Amino acid sequence: MLLDPFFRRIIRKGELIITDAAGRTHRYGAPDPARAPVHMTFHDRRVPFDIMRRPTLGVSEAYMNGRLDVGDDDIIQLLDLFRANVPWETARDDGLGTGEHPWLTRLFRANSARQSKRNVAHHYDLSDRLYDLFLDRDKQYSCAYFGEDNPALDLDVAQRDKKAHIAAKLHLKPGQKVLDIGCGWGGMALYLNRVADVDVLGITLSEEQLKVARRRAEEAGVADRVKFELIDYRTLTGHFDRIVSVGMFEHVGVPDFRTYFRRVRELLTDDGVALIHTIGRMGPPGYTDSFTAKYIFPGGYIPALSETVAASERERLIVSDVEVLRLHYGLTIEHWYDRTGDARDKVVALYDERFYRMWRFYLAGAIVAFRWGEMVNFQVQYVRDRRALPITRDYIARDEAALLAKG
Repeated sequence: MLLDPFFRRIIRKGELIITDAAGRTHRYGAPDPARAPVHMTFHDRRVPFDIMRRPTLGVSEAYMNGRLDVGDDDIIQLLDLFRANVPWETARDDGLGTGEHPWLTRLFRANSARQSKRNVAHHYDLSDRLYDLFLDRDKQYSCAYFGEDNPALDLDVAQRDKKAHIAAKLHLKPGQKVLDIGCGWGGMALYLNRVADVDVLGITLSEEQLKVARRRAEEAGVADRVKFELIDYRTLTGHFDRIVSVGMFEHVGVPDFRTYFRRVRELLTDDGVALIHTIGRMGPPGYTDSFTAKYIFPGGYIPALSETVAASERERLIVSDVEVLRLHYGLTIEHWYDRTGDARDKVVALYDERFYRMWRFYLAGAIVAFRWGEMVNFQVQYVRDRRALPITRDYIARDEAALLAKG
């Protein structure tokens, strides 16, 4: 088969069994007691050619279109087998060539205000009912925080703990003004108001998220203190004691990194604190794979810590704390993947079978990227004044305990 050299080079631990369109069976790898064999079926003769030409899109589109199937309808088995054989820590070249040109994907991934709104709508203006099917009760569409007493068991608890962990790093005081850049469905803003007695402005480019966030504030009776606006961070005016941004920096784009941090600095008060929570890369700057760029997050880019800090340094923002969450997002997305699978019929009814397969491929790919690839989460805390926070990190644990006690 055309793909024989590719699969024999990559699959060494664990077995991959392929049935091609002619009914022939091909085996790769070696038995692994910790991993069941993965069965894959090609339904037409073009699949191997498409995979060879552009592996990332070839596999994803063949799966989405029903031309490729994996046993038990569990695409994560296949993706995890590949990634486990080339973990980022030990692989010089992961062998999963994409057929793309990294420098081109980075160079042309600038996001104007108009393009940013279109990109956001592509993903975040999907039906609220879709997100209700797999997110936690508070609709936190970002990395949860799994403590030692909650190792991947309860998603709602982990998302609550994430909010408390971030709020503690903000070191909030009653009556402060807080800006939430990329506020999603309003959960973080409402939480900060409830536990810390602060006023919050959440901004978003998603019209659907804006409707939900405003409705939630009205239902909670805090619409006078927790407000939401459809506005780009580049055009916002005013000053805020605290700025929080969770899962938004991934959509800024490399050409706008300095603009983003310049605006954060301009919007912060002199003694203000900002907390940026973003997916990041363990390695050097990279690029967005073709499947993600085309189907999931157009305009998205996962930053390296080096390029993130380089951009903020040039705008004279002080990095006051950095935390790397290595495994938390993989554990989070496992919940989303399982819930999406459980809700298959409902997802298909909302959209169609192709969309369901696309969404499962997206979630499965994200899981293995955090299990075996270079993806992590960064929480980077910034200040304008080096004296804005206590001189040790002890306050974070104290504040976090107090916030968790409030529920």
